[in-house]
Amino acid sequence: MGHGHGHGHSAVERLEEEPRRGLGSVLAVIVGIIAVLTIIAMVVLWPDSSKIPRSANPYGQEGVSTVDATVTQVAPFDCGSGGEGPDGQQSLKGDCANVTARTSDGTATFQLDAGRFRAGMESGDKISLIKLQPPGQEASYEFLDFKRGFPLTALAVVFSLLVVAVARWRGLFAIVGIGVTLLALFKFVLPAILSGESPLVATVVGSTGIMFVVLYLAHGVSIRTTSALFGTLFGIACTAAIGWGATGWTSLNGIGSEDDQTLLASAPDLNMQAVVAASMVIAGLGVLNDVTVTQASAVWEMRALRPTARAGELFASAMRIGRDHIASSVYTLVFAYAGSAMTILLLITAYQRGLAEMATTEELAQEIVRTLVGAIGLVLAVPITTAIAVVLAPRPEDEPLPEPGSTTGGSHRA
Repeated sequence: MGHGHGHGHSAVERLEEEPRRGLGSVLAVIVGIIAVLTIIAMVVLWPDSSKIPRSANPYGQEGVSTVDATVTQVAPFDCGSGGEGPDGQQSLKGDCANVTARTSDGTATFQLDAGRFRAGMESGDKISLIKLQPPGQEASYEFLDFKRGFPLTALAVVFSLLVVAVARWRGLFAIVGIGVTLLALFKFVLPAILSGESPLVATVVGSTGIMFVVLYLAHGVSIRTTSALFGTLFGIACTAAIGWGATGWTSLNGIGSEDDQTLLASAPDLNMQAVVAASMVIAGLGVLNDVTVTQASAVWEMRALRPTARAGELFASAMRIGRDHIASSVYTLVFAYAGSAMTILLLITAYQRGLAEMATTEELAQEIVRTLVGAIGLVLAVPITTAIAVVLAPRPEDEPLPEPGSTTGGSHRA
């Protein structure tokens, strides 16, 4: 195989050189316009903190507080049952426990019911307690939760180290992208929704901003990344539009769980139906980003291997990859949502109610619609991203002339 060009660049790198600068400039203007519009929209929608509803801290009332503690003794005892199941059978059978723990103020004792004790508790566990001490009375304690700060931090550190070790700089930039995503969600999208802005509009604007940063940060500034960005933005728009229509069509009101009811009580003016549609956009971002980047990269690599391939051939070859990716990504969405709805699915099995009957309930229907809408947006984004990438990918006439004395045969072809 010949050396190609004397400067030793790969075929993909050489096809991105001088003749592509004009196209790069045009795309830079288009991307710049979209970025400016996104920034303007974020400024307009920026949440007013005074309009964000603030629920009272249930543990901040007089005589009620939370304290950290360390378990020193656990004494299990048989407490029988905590109630009856749907068929009259006893439920929550097992042991309860009398627990002693050390706090900063001294010693606390409390009782753990069978449901909570099933998770287990041992001496040395770090926990949080609710301290109840009305004026003039002795303090009593109730179990609140385990302290999980250390294990969660340890898992995050291990994850980060592995990503950086395997993916190196791209892995590091991807982790930074996660930070940017969380920052955008908690500083812009969620507060904007709570302050009264349209949940779907705030989510689309926030998602667009996130994708700008994440894509260019993780994959570099290039025409290839820009083609993936255009496909991703198309997917976001499709998912938002279809999600809004599907939510209304299926009469989802967004109140399917106790948490939904609590949220509505805290923010009575919140459009819960729009929140459901917005959640579909957020839920599909990761897989959508994965698919669009893969399709753009596939087109670029195929063009490097077959510089003389016609656009139709390039599109057909890339779509063969895309179809495989669609199949695996749809499975990913289904498994992800099935995992998040595992408790509901177990209840369906335990109650011996038909899946068709339960599928129409608000809580399960939300997951089904979210899965289907995310999959539709994903499927539509694949051919669009592929077509954009084919148009923007280097063509044979874009290739720079070889340097004097270099060979041209064989270095570009499969």
